[in-house]
Amino acid sequence: MLTAERRPDEFVVRIATRSSAQARTQASIVGTEIEAANPGISTELVFIDTVGDQRQDVPLHTIGGQGVFVKEVQRAVLDGRADIAVHSAKDLPSEAAPGLIIAAFTERRDPRDALVGSTLDGLRLGATVASGSVRRRAQLHAMRPDLQFAELRGNIATRLSKVPADGAIVMAVAALQILDLADRIAEIIDADVMVPAVGQGCVAVECRTDDIATAAILRAVDHTPSRRAVEAERAFLAELGSGCSLPIGAHVANGQLSAFLAGDHESGSERVLETTVRLGNDWNATAADTARALLAEIRR
Repeated sequence: MLTAERRPDEFVVRIATRSSAQARTQASIVGTEIEAANPGISTELVFIDTVGDQRQDVPLHTIGGQGVFVKEVQRAVLDGRADIAVHSAKDLPSEAAPGLIIAAFTERRDPRDALVGSTLDGLRLGATVASGSVRRRAQLHAMRPDLQFAELRGNIATRLSKVPADGAIVMAVAALQILDLADRIAEIIDADVMVPAVGQGCVAVECRTDDIATAAILRAVDHTPSRRAVEAERAFLAELGSGCSLPIGAHVANGQLSAFLAGDHESGSERVLETTVRLGNDWNATAADTARALLAEIRR
């Protein structure tokens, strides 16, 4: 552990990450940025298997949903096997893990969703779209009620191999870009048409709350505009509650919050709500107010 009493340039910063190609590449980029901003410091990757990686035979929402890709990575930092944890920000639950802080949000990449295999208009009537995201399914169903949906799990290479015949899969643009696979994209869907997941396209970096030196190192890779936007999106998510399993989307850009919330069979409502609000002075408070209003409306 780096401490305030010891010189930070005497240490290797150990980065806990999942071992998938996307996670490994994200963590390597963060490591390169840390080294460039902090001469004399080197980084190394510590690979961690998560429940989400181990259980690729079942839908994410049945094994805990959001958080299944981060808990073991966080534990590696808490127990001293690593100094920082690198995650896709959209995988982080809205509640902070005890003993950890998000010390950096890296500059956001393209936050939008993309179709691989076909454009939306190119999908025939009743075509199948594969996605493991209840948000993506709900938004696509609202646009095309005729579509059929199939579960989709696995790493990016696996998912790209499972494009349904005459159908499509849904992927994050940023995930394809970071692996130089953007040429597989058939259509990018605008964020005001298909609201992205909270934090999508951004990378979050955690360290221990008492590790002052590491937090200081990470300040150099923290991107203030991305932090402000993602923290507002996370405030929206937090207001809905960690146990909320409804399809949720929230995206902040140009001082505006685009938000999406849908009901489901379990909630007794299949309504789809979307709104765009100007955030004003207190972005987080406005985002939380918006979440409360949408949740009250969906429950009416």
